[in-house]
Amino acid sequence: MLNTGQQPKQVIKCLVIDDEPLARNGIVDFIEKIDFLEVIGTCASALEAGEYIQKGEVDLMFLDINMPYLSGLEFLDALDRPPLAILTTAYSEHALEGYRLQIVDYLLKPITFQRFYQAALKAQQLYLMTIASKQQTPADTFLYVRQEDGFQKISWVDILYIEGMQNYVKLHFKNQVLVIHQTMISLEETLPKENFFRIHKSFLVNIAHIDSIAGGRMFINGQQLPISRTRRELLLKEVVYKNLLSR
Repeated sequence: MLNTGQQPKQVIKCLVIDDEPLARNGIVDFIEKIDFLEVIGTCASALEAGEYIQKGEVDLMFLDINMPYLSGLEFLDALDRPPLAILTTAYSEHALEGYRLQIVDYLLKPITFQRFYQAALKAQQLYLMTIASKQQTPADTFLYVRQEDGFQKISWVDILYIEGMQNYVKLHFKNQVLVIHQTMISLEETLPKENFFRIHKSFLVNIAHIDSIAGGRMFINGQQLPISRTRRELLLKEVVYKNLLSR
């Protein structure tokens, strides 16, 4: 087994999904050679893999693209909170679509162990950074956000508001906008709930930077954002008034 020398070791639970038995066995054999990876199951179809994902036990998927009934890309796109994913396929034309879905890496068959190990190290880096972000305490003012194939450290105090797009989010600061490859849901779970409030399905705001609220509009740094009546009432009742009383 290949040891990376990193302590303490965090084991990444892997699910191998491929309709070809030889391909599945090959991936499993590679995984068993790396000490920070562990196989928790193998599947011959994406439909079968769905049961594992629902249990929340999977950290990393090795996902074949070309499978019957539901392709790997279709399966990945359908998941609300997908685990890390490394795509495996014999066809290179799907690479761009895979990266749109924020995959860790793209392995072209036949897969060499050297190339597999490179992808596994990249997955390990993303996995450890994700854990670090989730373990932050409310006193922490920094967090790590996913960008391209790595993570960037930022101060959430300086975020004015967050805008959710189809496959990424925009972090709006006073003098810049940072585009990151992370879901709005995962980011909202990481940020302190007493400081950030969802005013719309596409907008999460830093309460400290709200300038004013008028009707169905909110103003932050000169920008006008939509806010529904119910979210406005909840914001005023649960957040603003409590902050005033605590001063």
